[in-house]
Amino acid sequence: MTASADHPAADNPPPDRYRRRIQFRDTDAAGIAHFSTFFLFMEEAEHEFLRARGLSVLMHDDVGAISWPRVAVKCDYASPVKFEDVLEIDVSLTRVGEKSVTYAFAFFCESRAVARGEITAVCCRVGENVVPKSIPIPEDIRAKLTAAPERGDKLRG
Repeated sequence: MTASADHPAADNPPPDRYRRRIQFRDTDAAGIAHFSTFFLFMEEAEHEFLRARGLSVLMHDDVGAISWPRVAVKCDYASPVKFEDVLEIDVSLTRVGEKSVTYAFAFFCESRAVARGEITAVCCRVGENVVPKSIPIPEDIRAKLTAAPERGDKLRG
């Protein structure tokens, strides 16, 4: 991927894989993973994507704190999963803009498509009693975002 200011990630490397077991607390009265938990799963997978590149959703540089508030999220569901099923979540960058990134999430259970999701997050200066202010993605962070991960997939739960 190039470091252009608004590059669709058509030439991305293969997605990162994050694995997560469905916990009882993730399910509804019917024993099916509740729709809202998929947003938590996407956030967990995003955090692992960042950690695998030596980044975090809250970082500090010489100027102060940098974080990534979400400005758009969505999830489309195809098939249910239940307690103790293991989800495989593929995470990839689909867009790196001047100030924002968009992640795509593909959920699978035993190779069966379960859901597809998306998060768009904006790089912001944050601080106590300060309204987050968007900033251009610093070049060192951009380089790490688009680099290969430092470690393999994780199973949580």
